[in-house]
Amino acid sequence: MKYQRKDAKAHSRATMRGIWAAANTPFTADGAIDEEGYRRNVEHWISDLAIDGLFIAGKQGEFFSMSVDERKRMFDLSVEATGGRAQTIMSCSDQNMDVVIDLARHAQACGADYIVVHAPILHFFKQQDETLLRYYETIASKVDIGMALWSHPDSGYLMSPELCNRLADIETVVAIKYSVPRAMYKALTALAGDRILISTASEEEWLDNVLELGWQLYLCSSPPYTLQTKADRRMAEYTALAFAGKVEEARAVSASLQGVRDAFRKSKPAEKPHAHQKYWQELLGQVGGAVRRPLLELTDAEKRLTRAAFEECGLKLR
Repeated sequence: MKYQRKDAKAHSRATMRGIWAAANTPFTADGAIDEEGYRRNVEHWISDLAIDGLFIAGKQGEFFSMSVDERKRMFDLSVEATGGRAQTIMSCSDQNMDVVIDLARHAQACGADYIVVHAPILHFFKQQDETLLRYYETIASKVDIGMALWSHPDSGYLMSPELCNRLADIETVVAIKYSVPRAMYKALTALAGDRILISTASEEEWLDNVLELGWQLYLCSSPPYTLQTKADRRMAEYTALAFAGKVEEARAVSASLQGVRDAFRKSKPAEKPHAHQKYWQELLGQVGGAVRRPLLELTDAEKRLTRAAFEECGLKLR
């Protein structure tokens, strides 16, 4: 941490900007973490793609298949690999609060910039808002590091804008990854945009959210490194144009990416997003690696379809 607890919100407002990506975790064929491959990816993401921050050991990173020690290792490895050149936000999500707090303490100790905690699955729905308020207050009371909330349909519910507005009053809550319909995150921006940074994972909505809602942070999914190459950084380009107020130029660059977006989407088999993304990364020259069980690998036919879509998408490789 480069800030004190009381300064978490101000520090995030000043430094938590630009394009952040949800890092994958490459695994070897026997299921081990490919640390060298991961280091190579991080170097490419920072040096070649100029990604501003990395979301570590989240759903893209297959945290659900890793032990607590492996997740801690990914935290340490990411701090080492970024070397202060990009910020890090560590996913401490878990159903067991003791695990969440243990991971949060490790993230704070190893030099992470922030943590993110997914709204838990609840097995009851009476006084849900009060339960979630107590949940996040308890985590915040155990560590000083700035925390991002994360609400997604996987929890079985979505946190309302009104609840998130209450959570924004917690001293160390600095942001939210709000994977909800646009009407909901627009409402939260109006309610709490002065106290927390609001973002959603949709790259296709990112430009409008910068221009219309004044957002400063893309937090985050894989498009920063699946839709870009060293020779073709159109997401970074249209983001910079939008931040500079060059609206029409930004819209033109963003629109030019539609063929890449469509190719990625149409070639992705149902229930295989991780395997598809990793294979796409390999086509880009990154380290994708295997997925861990119980996730499914692509079939040869699915790989052929993905390769054909990739080759026709118009992404410049050199």
